Amino acid sequence: MKILIQNASYIAFDGETNQADILIENGVITKIAPQIDGMVDRKVDAARKLVSPGFIDLHVHLREPGGEKKETIATGTLAAARGGFTTLAAMPNTRPVPDTKEQMDWLQNRIQETAKVRVLPYASITTRQLGQELTDFAALKEAGAFALTDDGVGVQSAERMLAAMRKAAANNMAIVAHCEENTLINKGCVHEGSFSKKHELNGIPSICESVQIARDVLLAEATGCHYHVCHISTKESVRVVRDAKRAGINVTAEVTPHHLLLTQDDIPGLDANYKMNPPLRDALDREALIAGLLDGTIDFIATDHAPHTAEEKSEGMVLAPFGIVGLETAFPLLYTHFVLKGIISLDQLISYLTIKPAEAFGLPLGKIEVGAPGDLVLINLDEERVINPEEFLSKGKNTPFGGWKCMGWPEMTIVNGQIAWERGSVLA
Repeated sequence: MKILIQNASYIAFDGETNQADILIENGVITKIAPQIDGMVDRKVDAARKLVSPGFIDLHVHLREPGGEKKETIATGTLAAARGGFTTLAAMPNTRPVPDTKEQMDWLQNRIQETAKVRVLPYASITTRQLGQELTDFAALKEAGAFALTDDGVGVQSAERMLAAMRKAAANNMAIVAHCEENTLINKGCVHEGSFSKKHELNGIPSICESVQIARDVLLAEATGCHYHVCHISTKESVRVVRDAKRAGINVTAEVTPHHLLLTQDDIPGLDANYKMNPPLRDALDREALIAGLLDGTIDFIATDHAPHTAEEKSEGMVLAPFGIVGLETAFPLLYTHFVLKGIISLDQLISYLTIKPAEAFGLPLGKIEVGAPGDLVLINLDEERVINPEEFLSKGKNTPFGGWKCMGWPEMTIVNGQIAWERGSVLA
């Protein structure tokens, strides 16, 4: 299939906005020029739109297999396309867990059959994510595992994590960590702070996260393993990662839109749509996260898209599961509240969602250049819309951002030269 994007405005590596036509043939960008003529299957006029590389989200929960009431690979990837994401990395906390070659083969086949965008599946570090027996890293890599994580639970044993990092380094695989020290969780459902005290709830202290990151960066130094910190949320954690990078340790980190935008002070009451793990922290933590993103301590942004049913979230702050959805709102939220307010530039935001995650994990993605995959998103930066969860293509409607007015909405997403989603089409 040939797609010609005409009158495209896109941001080059020097931060300057270029104007050109972009031709995609057989899934690859084959020509970029002031004007391209010839027969194509589809012409798309991108005048008055921003054309960006497709966004990359390296932390999502697609729930399949085992959690199809919450989400499926099909619904989650269609939601991703609506949000401008062309590549996802899917977490392994499914049932069954992708902890064997056979289960990874099944998952890869299911992705091939139903995914609307590119999906890179994680494999688990330990069997059934129980933190005990290490999985067969080599076999899982051969079956297409993107990286290794027990996301949802932290690996509690330092001995086990050291062994995992040695084994991962030998197989040239990254260890991706959800960092929580279980003895410090305190049965909490929110951050340990003013909100937990006001509502007499058990709180999760900041040290619960940062102490495990501090342990792990030293293990990563000892093994030479690429160690990646999921959804960093505290000022102490930022400090640990910053110091580790200065020491030359191979550590990367991500931050979510909701931790950049919200704090415990924004929680209106006992609304479980504000319950996520890690929880919304203090204002000083949010400031540290923004500073860490700007100075390169934090490498990129990931949504931690975590769909749940309305029934589950209605169980209240204590009993409801952790997590919110984020694929369909990430760009407009960040564009409106960071770019338009002058906190970051547009090219920085695009970088945090494209080339930065690609570089962190060595992916040949995130660029608009001849020879690059035909992954593009067309965005109307001037359109203002209200976030309406009932319009989500995800099965999950669990978001704290319902009713927020935002600028900058994707209008078309192209994956490998195929239109995965288009505003107003039957796919929308």
